Amino acid sequence: MKENNEEWTMVIKPQTNWLELHLDDLWRYRDLIYMFVKRDFVSQYKQTILGPLWFLIQPVITTFTYMIIFGGIAKIPTDGIPQPLFYMSGIMMWNYFASCLNKTADTFVSNAAIFGKVYFPRLTVPISNVISGLVSFFIQLGLFAVVYVYFFAKGSDVHINSYILLLPYLILLMALLGLALGIIVSSLTTKYRDLKFLVSFGVQLLMYATPVVYPLSVLPEKYKKYVLMNPMTGIVETFRYSVLGQGTMEWWYIGYSTVFTLVVLFIGVILFNKVEKNFMDTV
Repeated sequence: MKENNEEWTMVIKPQTNWLELHLDDLWRYRDLIYMFVKRDFVSQYKQTILGPLWFLIQPVITTFTYMIIFGGIAKIPTDGIPQPLFYMSGIMMWNYFASCLNKTADTFVSNAAIFGKVYFPRLTVPISNVISGLVSFFIQLGLFAVVYVYFFAKGSDVHINSYILLLPYLILLMALLGLALGIIVSSLTTKYRDLKFLVSFGVQLLMYATPVVYPLSVLPEKYKKYVLMNPMTGIVETFRYSVLGQGTMEWWYIGYSTVFTLVVLFIGVILFNKVEKNFMDTV
């Protein structure tokens, strides 16, 4: 009888620890993450007339809508910032966070057919959602830069300051926060499907608890503390301050958002790893 001297390059076994992330597996499957990102990009605008131009059209239409409703009818001030710059800066940041959350929240249900047929690290799907969202974010950031240069050339009182160096960190915070909340929702929706509809509605409402259409400075003190409990508030305000030179910048805003994100991410990873073991029995 021959001895089996084969050397295995990878061993697939069930997780025994809820905190196991297997980050080495994620790196090994980086090509798969790239394919998921490409799939999301192609499928989203396949058989559309304008294609990726929708990345630009959506924030432009939304900005004009906010200018009419909140700037024109409601007369909400923008701290002296030109309305297109004020609204576009908030829309751009919020869209990326909401995209990460909504897409990740549907991870298990949308990919049940794939998960049930072949093994790959399940976290590759939500991570690919976060990365694919960056494509639209940077396109919209480029549009914002064009509008910014236009108003700067006209003499508007806007200026970039050294806090712009925090932009990569702010993007990372938004990505991790959307990922964390998304995998928590995704883990719960394997058993409670109606939670998905509640989250979609909740994300829309949460935008109004974030200084996207109004500056933090217009809020009465008794309401401001509640808005500051939203971790996205510090991120949006810091970004505005860094690129426009107006708004509120406090280091504890970013500190709070960071701690909140890490705690939620920790809880999300535990839930995700727990549900991953037997989600096919409930989906």
